Amino acid sequence: MTGSRLVTLLDRYFKLDEHGTNVRAESTAGITTFLAMAYITIVNPGILSDAGMDFDAVFVATCIAAAVGTLVMGIHANYPIGQAPGMGQNAFFTFGVVLGMGHTWQTALGAVFVSGVIFVVLSLLPVREWLVNAIPRDLKLGIASGIGMFLGFIALKNAGIVVDDAVTLVALGDIISLEPMICIAGFVAIVALSAHRFRGAIITGILAATAVGWVFGDVEFNGFVAMPPSMAPVFLQLDILAALQWSMVTVILSMLIVDVFDTAGTLVGVASRARLLDSDGNLPRLRKALLSDSTATVVGAVAGTSSTTSYIESAAGVEAGGRTGLTAVVCGVLFLGCLFFAPLAQSVPPYATASALLFVAAIMAQSLASVNWSDVTESAPAVITAITMPLSFSIAEGIGLGFISYILIKIVSGRARECSLAAYVIAMIFALKYLFL
Repeated sequence: MTGSRLVTLLDRYFKLDEHGTNVRAESTAGITTFLAMAYITIVNPGILSDAGMDFDAVFVATCIAAAVGTLVMGIHANYPIGQAPGMGQNAFFTFGVVLGMGHTWQTALGAVFVSGVIFVVLSLLPVREWLVNAIPRDLKLGIASGIGMFLGFIALKNAGIVVDDAVTLVALGDIISLEPMICIAGFVAIVALSAHRFRGAIITGILAATAVGWVFGDVEFNGFVAMPPSMAPVFLQLDILAALQWSMVTVILSMLIVDVFDTAGTLVGVASRARLLDSDGNLPRLRKALLSDSTATVVGAVAGTSSTTSYIESAAGVEAGGRTGLTAVVCGVLFLGCLFFAPLAQSVPPYATASALLFVAAIMAQSLASVNWSDVTESAPAVITAITMPLSFSIAEGIGLGFISYILIKIVSGRARECSLAAYVIAMIFALKYLFL
């Protein structure tokens, strides 16, 4: 096939002319999105390995889940949005479900699979728009900021900046020792690069912090390139039957809520910046976009990683000119290329990835700024949700207490009609869990 013939086919399939773009612009945007997201190939295996999963196998699973999800989003939904295992979802998987509740990582993978299947069903049903809009706006903002605070707490803990204390529960660690100082320096570098709109700020900060560790002999360098490691230790290891027990209901519900609304918010946000919303401000092809995301979660669970979601970092590619699914296709292909860089990922220490986690935490915590502070019945539950997540070390508990407090406050305030049916159902499920488990 000649180059001009390929360009014509791509133009026709992705409707490049209609969106005022071309192959070169879409390719540049795809590379930009990849650089903004590439850090997940290092951070995700690091977090899931704390749950007892094999780092190398999870690295492969992460690359595959990101590649498949992003390619499906581009080819099926024709949106310039990248997908990968979500930040927050992976922390909930490890620190909430496995280390916090004592379930095996195989059971946690089963819960990811079940939540993904439910998401697929909801994506196909006409209730999908109702569900997306049924959860209170301020609770959504509280959940997003709470996940950010949770990630920040994990980052400080991993870097030794915050340590446990028998009297005060937590205390400041030895911040002038090597690892905390490298983490802080990496964080500062990422923020500075981002302030200058450098697209690969996060991955650059991680690699710079790692390089400093190599110089001081604190990190073992394993090389750059090699054949992809085996994913057998995590592939098809999910335990679906164990995930269907009653104690896992709120876990699955929490995974579903975070995935659905994280995806919906990202889709609308990125599509708005790309001017892809219709005249009524709605997202065209919502079913295809949600189906792409939910399918990626199912594939990711089978491959051996936590929930896959749409990435707000896709906005970087949009700013670079991406307008169609061709941007996502280029990004997905690059994630497949990442499979050959496992030795480099193995060489990255926890305090280097902690720099990235701190930055992501700072970005996600910005959601609190949009809370309706003039209405205490809206802002108080959002704050409860946000602060409970890091303090209870559980995203699920934050969501649960947030919904319960929201419903109770509205009822006692005489504003029960402001609560949607979905909010009542979710609050009731969490309340039953606290009462009987």
